[in-house]
Amino acid sequence: MDLELGGHVVLVVGGTGLIGRAIVERLREEGATAIAASRSAADGLSLDARDPDSVAAALDQVLAQYGRLDALVVAAAPSARTLDPSRNADPEQVLSAIDAKAMSFLRLANAALPVMNQAGYGRIVGVSGQNAFLTGNVTGSVRNAALIIVAKNLADAAAGSGVTVNTVNPGIVSDTPMTQVELARGGESTPEQVADVVAFLVSPRAAAISGESIAVGHRVRGVTSM
Repeated sequence: MDLELGGHVVLVVGGTGLIGRAIVERLREEGATAIAASRSAADGLSLDARDPDSVAAALDQVLAQYGRLDALVVAAAPSARTLDPSRNADPEQVLSAIDAKAMSFLRLANAALPVMNQAGYGRIVGVSGQNAFLTGNVTGSVRNAALIIVAKNLADAAAGSGVTVNTVNPGIVSDTPMTQVELARGGESTPEQVADVVAFLVSPRAAAISGESIAVGHRVRGVTSM
């Protein structure tokens, strides 16, 4: 299937991480101009999603260089492995994690939406996680759930405008994912499998999909949700 991404400009924030790199590569294979952005981008765009001034400057730079912004992918957040498991219910860690993930997504989306609304077209995708559907880790659950809720609100506000907002929610992401899906766990996936879903969602082909939260890897086994 031709995703019709040729000539499209896509900003991938967190584009140097495990998932972000795969997304950038997949989009470039489809003919898109995929710009990798991160706080320490040696080969890409420098952007700190926690800093509103950095976000604004990066968006201005993209528009000055390319004259358009067709899609925004936000895969930027500290790895769950960097969180202190002994502080999973510590309010300070929870708030910091929400800021780094959900509020960073909101800052970036708020900066991109006026450009997309003016163009009458845009795609925004946030990478959340299946921890949003699980208990046992307040930090991991709340930071992911908050991103999904933010995205749904933005999608509803943009309904009918030509701009869509969605989230993808991987379980564990690995180059060698387990095929077995354990009870009360999400299925594992590769970075490339996550990238395939994101590439479709940012394409013109996905015009009818907005406000969705899509699991990548089997959605938590043994749990139902509407």
